[in-house]
Amino acid sequence: METPLTQHISFDRPCYNLRDYEKNGGYQALRKALSLSPESITNTVQASDLKGRGGAGFNTGMKWSFVPMNGHYPVKYLIANADEMEPGTFKDRMLMEGNPHQLIEGMIISAFAIQANISYIFLRWAYKKAGRLLTHAIEEAYAAGYLGKNILGTGYNLEMYLHTGVGRYICGEETALLNALEGKRATPRAKPPFPQVSGLFGKPTIVNNVETLCNIPHIINNGPDWFKSLGKGNDAGTKIYGVSGRVKRPGLWELPMGVSMRELIEDCAGGMANGYRFRGALPGGASTDFLVEEHLDIHLDYKSVAAAGSRLGTGTMIILDDHTCPVGFVHNLEHFFAQESCGWCTPCREGLPWTEKILLSIERGEGRPEDLQLLETHTRLLGPGNTFCALAPGAMEPLQSALKYFREDFEKHIDQKKCPWR
Repeated sequence: METPLTQHISFDRPCYNLRDYEKNGGYQALRKALSLSPESITNTVQASDLKGRGGAGFNTGMKWSFVPMNGHYPVKYLIANADEMEPGTFKDRMLMEGNPHQLIEGMIISAFAIQANISYIFLRWAYKKAGRLLTHAIEEAYAAGYLGKNILGTGYNLEMYLHTGVGRYICGEETALLNALEGKRATPRAKPPFPQVSGLFGKPTIVNNVETLCNIPHIINNGPDWFKSLGKGNDAGTKIYGVSGRVKRPGLWELPMGVSMRELIEDCAGGMANGYRFRGALPGGASTDFLVEEHLDIHLDYKSVAAAGSRLGTGTMIILDDHTCPVGFVHNLEHFFAQESCGWCTPCREGLPWTEKILLSIERGEGRPEDLQLLETHTRLLGPGNTFCALAPGAMEPLQSALKYFREDFEKHIDQKKCPWR
């Protein structure tokens, strides 16, 4: 099994410096890309069917193709979204700490494809080690002529900056990230115009996830057909999957796109920890719908997970076991989402705290039968199409699915006037 993203990552030794990275084929994809036309690079990435690994799952090359290439824009931006704030998600941290030059090379190629001349890594504030390693790797890349003016004598120029955020979940939404990068309040923007046309400081901008960008050098080196051959089902390539919760071996694994839930939990994570039984899982981080035992054999690709009623999201799974209260589990998530609402639109600003308070009262044994109907109403009113961005709809996904699959647990809290797990 090929693992292009993690083949040179080992935490038993320091991460590769520039010399180590080059010895193992590093920056060869950049040299190849600089000999190609920007359009051919975009076409190659589009043909590979690389979908965004940050959660949206949109074709990366198609996203790039929306950037105007008519020469009327002297400034364009390429941004790596490294603000990994989704609860249960830590895949990008591993990639940045394990092989920072892989991200940098992917960014340079991507920037060349859209003819961007300024790039940013928007890094989560808590990722101190990743920040130090990226800073050093950027300095090495400048010294070697991979960044700056006249890269490798081709006449192409690219500056790269590391920007550390202050820890806001909303910055996972790309236009809120752009506002934060401009020094403004991190709130989403109205679309259109889309960032590809009017993004950072009103200039054409592409924002891609770290894992997405790390795939680019391998696609350029090996071609789109090779990349598509790595997947097992509907989608191409490999994916960094993760499992957290009461399993024997929580962690991250690079696997073919389309591996089953059962394979991930039982073969990679070693199954449930002794004395615990599987009840459900959020397959792509906190803002995805629960999948339960009947779904264990579905393939973890975008289409299959959607057909089961959830989203692949970030591909990092949070397990719910039979010793954990589903109401308390969901309340904890809704408390997080309520705190992280940017306050821009009324349904999210007012609805999420109300949802959190209802769940808290149920967890304390103060719930009423009509509270379940209130919660269901919130899942509709805060759902897709009713808010300015996807934060509140994402927050409703674990709640609506918990009410579907674990309703009896909610009813026990209300009938017994206490949490049965305490």
